[in-house]
Amino acid sequence: MTTVKTRHVFTSESVSEGHPDKVCDQISDAILDASLAIDPDAKVACETLVTSNFMVISGEIKPILDIDWEGIARSVAAEIGYDHDDVGFNANKAEVIVKLHSQSQDIADGVNPATSLSGEQGAGDQGMMFGFACDETDALMPAPIYYSHRIMQEFARRRHKERDKYPFLRPDAKNQISFVYDNGHPIAIESIVVSHQHTPDMRRNQLEELARDVIASVIPADLLKASGDIKYFINPAGKFVIGGPHGDTGLTGRKIIVDTYGGMGRHGGGAFSGKDPSKVDRSAGYMARYVAKNIVAAGLAHVCELQVAYAIGEAKPLSLNINTFGTGQVSDVKLADFILNGGLFDFRPASINKTLGLTTPKGWSYRQTAAYGHFGRTGFPWEKTDKAEELRRAF
Repeated sequence: MTTVKTRHVFTSESVSEGHPDKVCDQISDAILDASLAIDPDAKVACETLVTSNFMVISGEIKPILDIDWEGIARSVAAEIGYDHDDVGFNANKAEVIVKLHSQSQDIADGVNPATSLSGEQGAGDQGMMFGFACDETDALMPAPIYYSHRIMQEFARRRHKERDKYPFLRPDAKNQISFVYDNGHPIAIESIVVSHQHTPDMRRNQLEELARDVIASVIPADLLKASGDIKYFINPAGKFVIGGPHGDTGLTGRKIIVDTYGGMGRHGGGAFSGKDPSKVDRSAGYMARYVAKNIVAAGLAHVCELQVAYAIGEAKPLSLNINTFGTGQVSDVKLADFILNGGLFDFRPASINKTLGLTTPKGWSYRQTAAYGHFGRTGFPWEKTDKAEELRRAF
């Protein structure tokens, strides 16, 4: 991240769609999708909890819509793979409690342009959000989190699409990659950890062979060759039969570093899933990524971290800061001033929603964001680099 000539190791992790916290994120975001499909102006703050054959859906939704919330929760969990008794969590039989009520009128008044003190759509909460991009990968994401996600996605693909070949795979899983950096650039992989839930009859060597095959199919061959003797830790705790919500209670919003940059960029603290785009935790986080990615795509910096801050009810951000860690082609101060005042980007909540199409998703869904990272994947509007050329011309 810096121009200091150092050699160090940086580690990031990813988790599967069957991780209990990710089950909750996907249910909360599926409820958001269903709400926006009926009313694009719906205000949603939905939290989910799952444990052994039990789900709780709680939060605030305005207006309260005629939607089968329980059915959505069961459907999401079943699609992930929790649809039979021997995994300890059967979506078709689990008890479901729904505790949803209307949004606070005080918050509603601060967001509504007709009642907010600013006369515009105000931010749904105070806080600071970060966006990050770097040129370590084609997706302009840090290498550790990018490849961690790809490994988990490939395991999931094989579990769903090649079930006859890998019948021993169960939904819960996580992995971790440690990259060696030299002079700010990833040059090799030091170690890879894979922990995957499995059936009782699986032989350990089956998972070890599969894990090495998955890793070889995801990590570029030249990087594997440069890495030499990688240390592999496959189910290092031993058995992983009991997993998912039966093994560990899940909650919405507990995997915020997995959701973003794997720790390589700072995080404001707010989770994304279950929140409609009036909550700047989500919408401004997406906008900050969009701008940071375009800055790097424009060649104005090798690394860019952008921070933006809001007050509840206020439309305009309180501050905007950019740090290019000494890699910028122009000064950070000049770049930040242009981003905030140059007319190319608008960080007011209503403008963010319009720029990125956040209230009427087309070709993507919020549920899709809730596993394998909100950033670094094609199809999401904040991943476009359509402003890169204009940024180049501006400087």
